[in-house]
Amino acid sequence: MDILMCLITMVGGLAIFLYSMKMLSGGLEAAAGSKLQSILEKLTSNRFFGLLVGMAIAALVQSSSTTTVMVVGFVNASLLNLTQALWVIMGANIGTNITSQLVAFKFSAVAPIIAIIGVLILLFTHKKKYAAIGQIVTGLGFIFISTSIMSGAMEPVKDNESFRSFLTGMNNPLLGILVGIIFVALIQSSAAGVAVLQTLAASGVIGLDQAIFILYGMHVGTCVTAILSSVGSNRNALRTALMHLMFNVIGMLLMTGLTLALPITEWMRKISSSPMRQIANAHLLFALVTTAALLPFGKLIVKFVQFVIPEKKSETESIHELKYLSQAMLRSDTTSAVLIASVRNEIARMYDMASKNVTRSLNAVLNNSESVQVEIDSAEEYIDFLNKEISYYISHSLAKVTSEEDAVTLSNLFKITGNVERMGDHATNIAGYANLLQDKGYKLSDKACFEVQQMIQVLGDTTFLLYGKDTSTIHVRVAKAEQKIDDMTAMFRKNQITRMTTGECSGEACVIYSEMLTDFERLGDHLLNIAEAASGDEHASLHAAAAVTAGGAV
Repeated sequence: MDILMCLITMVGGLAIFLYSMKMLSGGLEAAAGSKLQSILEKLTSNRFFGLLVGMAIAALVQSSSTTTVMVVGFVNASLLNLTQALWVIMGANIGTNITSQLVAFKFSAVAPIIAIIGVLILLFTHKKKYAAIGQIVTGLGFIFISTSIMSGAMEPVKDNESFRSFLTGMNNPLLGILVGIIFVALIQSSAAGVAVLQTLAASGVIGLDQAIFILYGMHVGTCVTAILSSVGSNRNALRTALMHLMFNVIGMLLMTGLTLALPITEWMRKISSSPMRQIANAHLLFALVTTAALLPFGKLIVKFVQFVIPEKKSETESIHELKYLSQAMLRSDTTSAVLIASVRNEIARMYDMASKNVTRSLNAVLNNSESVQVEIDSAEEYIDFLNKEISYYISHSLAKVTSEEDAVTLSNLFKITGNVERMGDHATNIAGYANLLQDKGYKLSDKACFEVQQMIQVLGDTTFLLYGKDTSTIHVRVAKAEQKIDDMTAMFRKNQITRMTTGECSGEACVIYSEMLTDFERLGDHLLNIAEAASGDEHASLHAAAAVTAGGAV
């Protein structure tokens, strides 16, 4: 019964640790805002810079799993390629070591004070920025408290004969690795798993010779989180998760062989006499050795995962599907940076479809056919589907984000979505006019047809402006284009009246043309609304569409 109570207390301490890690990670992400997204978006193909970025982000969010899930999301959103993702994953395995190094410091005496300071900040602040700081301090304090609880819980167990006989089995490296894999796969946090090992070692329950193989297994078990996050994503996201698994499996095999062949545990003991620090250093050694060994073979690893998970011949945009968003993003601890990037890229697809449909509909006025009308109707159904789904994800994402900056970006993206959907509606209206002209046997005059061609050109130029990277000037540039659309509308209406008085066009055709001019003007208004929402907010801009749509809507 004593052992049972000790184990229950141990599990309770682990629960507090996991919650503390979540609190700390959430606070750090909220404080960083969209900076994490900016860092990853600006990542170059330089492997050493990629390593530094992975190390920095993993150290910031205190989790290699969270960093890898973020990378999977960015690959899914086409903001990172596989080679860049691999460098970040390697760096993340090094950066995550900071948690185990912090745990090795014995802050048990001051841990309650740290937690109290954090809670006081949370209670007496009303600004999200300071609340995030309070969350960070509280999480840090609870981490130290939880490790103290776990260490204290295991103290009475170390002399129990039954428990010691069970631990004797851990001398088998394969069994130790298996235990490590299963344990971390269940709790989905290698940081928590390593912390448990450190507290067991500090209590004298387990020795470094046993713990080190469990530690190696934990590196493999942590891959479960990234694998789960890639389910339902595109094939590059699956490949990213596979690279993460490969990195840690190869590292586990390599370090197991080295540990059996070399006195690595003795080296760890010489570096530090603290059992906690010995495990933390072994944790760091695993990441450094594995990264050094695999860094020269990065491109080969990418080619291998592309071979294992090849492109599907039918991997094109099918009817009514999301390409970048999935339910797994809402269920897992997907970062707001990944959510925003994925939402933005879905909107980019939607915007591309709506822009092309506008062009189709105006061309239909000049040269209508049944096949063109089928294309317009099919695209409009897809646009309506995307509008509904994107709005659903934005509303649920707003409940997840913790920074005001991210909330504003999502609100801007929601405005853009609504205006893009209205662009699709106007395209449908214009297509209806084309059908009406055909059904009634009406024809526009040559001059009116030339004006329609001008509409196609100016709308194409304006929609392309919204792909611009410089969000500080996008509103001004689109405003000028929208004014040109207004001026053209006024001039075309005046020309229409002249044609009516001279008998160049029938009254019925002129009525239809007048309605079309109204839709043309409204399209300019919606494009200006999109520019206003994206103005000054690089994370809400449609610049990502250049990569998604190969640089053009019309």
